[in-house]
Amino acid sequence: MSLRHAMLGLLSAGPASGYDLLKTFEISLASVWPATQSQLYAELGRLSKEGLVRVVAEGPRGRKEYEITEEGHAELRHWLVEVSPNQTRRSDMLLRVFFLDQVDAEAARGYLERLAERAVHEHDQLRGIREFVISEGDDALRLYGDIALEWGLRLTAAQRDWAEWAAARVAALEQQKAGHTTAE
Repeated sequence: MSLRHAMLGLLSAGPASGYDLLKTFEISLASVWPATQSQLYAELGRLSKEGLVRVVAEGPRGRKEYEITEEGHAELRHWLVEVSPNQTRRSDMLLRVFFLDQVDAEAARGYLERLAERAVHEHDQLRGIREFVISEGDDALRLYGDIALEWGLRLTAAQRDWAEWAAARVAALEQQKAGHTTAE
């Protein structure tokens, strides 16, 4: 996913200012594709220059409202169905797990427990977003946003379960080693 396609997708629901897009990003897409204010406004400029969006209203203090053009809709549809998604297989977190034997078992278990805590925190944040999504209407953007949100909820629940399981495995290994040491 790219910032440009996220913005085209949001604008496909109707015209919005850069500020409106930033707020919608913060509420709905930040957990999927975070963006800063400067990135968002720079991308709006590029999209406008390429004819994928256009300014439809200007207000006080340079406020501009943008809408997606037919070319923008075509680009969004092309990206949605014809461009294969980038499914990154690299995971800094799992690479660390692979080498946890380089630290003592307590540090390894602590790392895994922190992963579980982080997953719980992210899960709780997503549940807070769901309350907003469900309470604000029943249009297509909300439906598909809810479907994407459900993926995040299930993923964070799975991450929590896995990290708790992994920490328990390390703890069991610690106990097993302690038992062998005592028996000798």
